[in-house]
Amino acid sequence: MNLTLVIIIVCVVIAIALVVVFLVFGRSEANFTFDIGGGGPKASGGSDTSSETNTHSRLKGQLIVSGGVFGVLIAKLFSMQVLSSDEYVEQAESNRTRSVSIAASRGRILDRNGKEIVTNRPSLTVVAEGDVADDDIEVQLLANLIGMPALAVKRKIEDTSTGAQSLRSVSVDVSRRVVAYIAEHPTVFDGVEVEELTQRSYPYGSVAAHVVGYTGTVTADQLNSQSDDEGAVQYNSGDIVGQSGVELEYESVLQGIDGEQIVYVDADGNVLDYSSTIEPKSGSDILLTLDIDVQQAAEESIQKVVEYQKSLGYRADGASAVAIDCTNGEVIAMASYPTYSPNIFVGGISTGDWENLQSESSNYPLMNRAIAGQYPSGSTIKALTTLAALSYGIATASSSWYCTGWWTGFGEAYGMKCWWESGHGSVNLVTGITYSCDVVFYEIGKGFYYADADKQEGMQETFKKFGLGQTAGIDLPSEAAGRVPDAEWKWNYWSDADDDARTWQGGDNCNLAIGQGDLLVTCLQMVDAYCGIANRGTIYQPHVLKSVKSAEGDGSVIDYEPKVILTPEEDSANFDVVDEGLSGVIYQESDSQTIHWTNLNEQVRGKTGTAEQTSSGEPIGWFIAFVPAEDPKYVVGANVDHVLSGATSAMYVVRDIIGAIYNEPDDQELNSTNVDR
Repeated sequence: MNLTLVIIIVCVVIAIALVVVFLVFGRSEANFTFDIGGGGPKASGGSDTSSETNTHSRLKGQLIVSGGVFGVLIAKLFSMQVLSSDEYVEQAESNRTRSVSIAASRGRILDRNGKEIVTNRPSLTVVAEGDVADDDIEVQLLANLIGMPALAVKRKIEDTSTGAQSLRSVSVDVSRRVVAYIAEHPTVFDGVEVEELTQRSYPYGSVAAHVVGYTGTVTADQLNSQSDDEGAVQYNSGDIVGQSGVELEYESVLQGIDGEQIVYVDADGNVLDYSSTIEPKSGSDILLTLDIDVQQAAEESIQKVVEYQKSLGYRADGASAVAIDCTNGEVIAMASYPTYSPNIFVGGISTGDWENLQSESSNYPLMNRAIAGQYPSGSTIKALTTLAALSYGIATASSSWYCTGWWTGFGEAYGMKCWWESGHGSVNLVTGITYSCDVVFYEIGKGFYYADADKQEGMQETFKKFGLGQTAGIDLPSEAAGRVPDAEWKWNYWSDADDDARTWQGGDNCNLAIGQGDLLVTCLQMVDAYCGIANRGTIYQPHVLKSVKSAEGDGSVIDYEPKVILTPEEDSANFDVVDEGLSGVIYQESDSQTIHWTNLNEQVRGKTGTAEQTSSGEPIGWFIAFVPAEDPKYVVGANVDHVLSGATSAMYVVRDIIGAIYNEPDDQELNSTNVDR
């Protein structure tokens, strides 16, 4: 019989007995008194003594108190056993059960054709029970076997981030030799097992690393900032989450829902048995806009050009490239150099590797230069400068100038040289673009400087309406906004200087017109701006997501809808002037440059650029092009840092990317005679 029930019965019996005694005693008191002196009881009609009355009162009080105490006990026992029995049963059950998390697989990341860029693979992993950490000898033997410091092994076993009853991961991707040795020596490695777990895998290695990103253990900041919204994934310490790129941007889609195993434990927390299981649910697959073959060609070309420039004596220590479908904003390729392999983060990255990825000497391989690298644009800006001059009436299609190689528009004391110091002779807007004559654009800068007040910042306004000085909103983290300097910016930026140094000068306008001075752009921004030229006034938001695949089977649950973000209006005749100049860059400027394009069936329009960098002494080379010329589909841009020129570096990268898109590789050798700026 239940002990509590026995107690209740005893309490009830005692209470009944007390009530009976009370009733009997009360009746006797009403009819008799006991006269000690008179020899016995008398009828109650006489008067009582004071001491008898007090004794009777105290007895009544004790009976009432006792009855109350027993009543409270009975009520509490009734509440515990009857009214709250389910609650106490649940608490008792929770004291002897524990929940062990079962990690869900992340969704895969695929290219536009369904090729796996990121997937999951099985991994033989050494795991250990928590109490193994208390056996120093076993810890040391395990450390010797798997080739890790004993202290590191001990710390991994002591890590309870996945749950006190969970087996702790010690080493991933162990060899078959380790597996066999542990299996053959169960008494030596008591509490140690080998399990087949899932690890992230990047089969293409470093290809597209800056787009797809990498994963790692959830940080304290991520835990503190996670959403409490209903349906939002909730993380626990030790969970693996996206830390950069698509892995981070689409974490909520890629992250699955962890399962749960309920286990029975004893008072010491040791697992005694297993109860119910909720299976984990994998994350959704993502289809990107990238074409992995084009992406691979872009990265191989950058590597080739970097090695070529280094052979010429240049540092060539950074580069980026972007290819966009200008009809919808889809990013076909996005490369950044130097790069890294996300595989290095799988299972945890070593301190040495992490420091190397963060170091200046390695030139910050984790940085996605295509969207975060900010540089002067060089002569690639001249297409936009031309549109500004035509739109604001600073120049016309028939305007012409004479280039001697030295320009003195603001006086001899403020003379500025053209990159072609022997001079281009007579030039107009078209040939100014084709041969990249600086004098043409110095004249435009001067024209804006002396224009009416409402036109003086016409260049800046044109640059901004084509997307410079602002983020494009690409679905990747860490996009930089760049900078379009103007008089207000300069005044505020140089706040510690004297008024003359803070004031916007004519030379500032001239530098801006040729993509020098304080102008800063990213490769993505310039490609977007040329999308506006190719589309004659329409710029789509660049994006890398194509669709989210259904986790239940075939089909998509989300398909990205193209979005127009800018509509820079210009007269069609103005675009005609720019198009003619860009066509000349490809087919007229230099025979050594042209041979790389005449072997391509599609007609191309493009622009070189070579921007001086005062901080390093070596320029950054640019090239941007769109194809097909008459009905543009793709805009491709690239820059290579610390090189001879854009025509001897970035142009080759763009040509190789376009060749990969159309399956028409460039069969010409790289050469250093292309010096167009």
